Amino acid sequence: MSEIIAALNDLEKEKNISKEIIMEAIEKSIVLACEKDFGKDAEVEVTMNRETGDIKAYQKKLVVETVENEVNQISLTEAKMMKKKYELGDYVKFEVRSKDFGRIAAQNARNVIVQAIKEGERMALYQKYVVKEKQIITGVVQRFSGNNIHVTLDDKVDTVLIEKEQVPGEVYKVGDRIKLYVVSVTLNEPNDKEGKDKKDKKDKKDKKGFKIVVSRTHKELVKKLFEREVTEIADGVVEIMSISREAGSRSKIAVKSNDPNVDPVGACVGIGGNRVNSIVSDLMGEKIDIINWHEDPAVYIKNALSPSDVISVTINYSDKNDAIVVVPDDQLSLAIGKEGQNVRLAHLLTNYNIDIKSESQARELGMIDDDYDDYDEDYYED
Repeated sequence: MSEIIAALNDLEKEKNISKEIIMEAIEKSIVLACEKDFGKDAEVEVTMNRETGDIKAYQKKLVVETVENEVNQISLTEAKMMKKKYELGDYVKFEVRSKDFGRIAAQNARNVIVQAIKEGERMALYQKYVVKEKQIITGVVQRFSGNNIHVTLDDKVDTVLIEKEQVPGEVYKVGDRIKLYVVSVTLNEPNDKEGKDKKDKKDKKDKKGFKIVVSRTHKELVKKLFEREVTEIADGVVEIMSISREAGSRSKIAVKSNDPNVDPVGACVGIGGNRVNSIVSDLMGEKIDIINWHEDPAVYIKNALSPSDVISVTINYSDKNDAIVVVPDDQLSLAIGKEGQNVRLAHLLTNYNIDIKSESQARELGMIDDDYDDYDEDYYED
């Protein structure tokens, strides 16, 4: 076994970088270097023996009737002088002896291996983090750049929590641990034209890495926190059917149980509220309403407007999903919520346009009979 193969085997074990990647990079670099020496039109083929590390290079020339480019063409007459079997359209291979490309290989081998190692490490880290897409990761706040927060993850991988993905009111300091939802993990493939146009070395470097987009405002962060905290959700006994969120202020989550013996809301709240309180703590005090999902949209909307009481829900199954909800007079403000937040979150949760009327308004509009004095929370109109 050659020294180069032994070295590549060591790299594969220590850095978890495929030696095949490095070999392919060495072959490619020698091809490019040979093309520079022989001319841009040259067709060069390089192979590196996977067992011995021996390198062979060939310059290929197309057999033609009349040679127009000596770099990549050879006449039929000349080709037949070499071997009679050659015909028009065949390729003749000329081996480039080691003394010719050995210098080229030596000059490029170090740079190629270093670059291949970097690329291999990049891909290894990318593969590690791409599986964490749509999951929660924990990082440490390192520094601040304007309104952006730079966070270090494991393996010295950095990401940036940009301003629009931050929750208003949350304040961090250097060294704080922070839970983040991974929106996406993508490779930043370099663009040659952009690379030439960009003068900022950091920009060029970033294009060769990968980008982790993280968020504290995404509603899926709430979902993943519940999946972590509530075993019944992780086991599939309880399902999260919908989530609506105004990050930093309030979220609503609709759940259902696949086991009649399990109360989905109770499972999410936990004993003494321990489960939901843990999630509220992770969300820096954000309020969470947990409600029962229901296949009947009227019941579902009524639940979604919690903590307000509801007299009736009338569904309009027209082009749009519209619902008119009647609530007691003293519950109107609660149903609508501060600045309309409660009804807005209920709309996002149920996907119904909700028009809330007080009992008095409903009577004036003839929606409730005059002899109907008390509301029944199980009374709904369709």
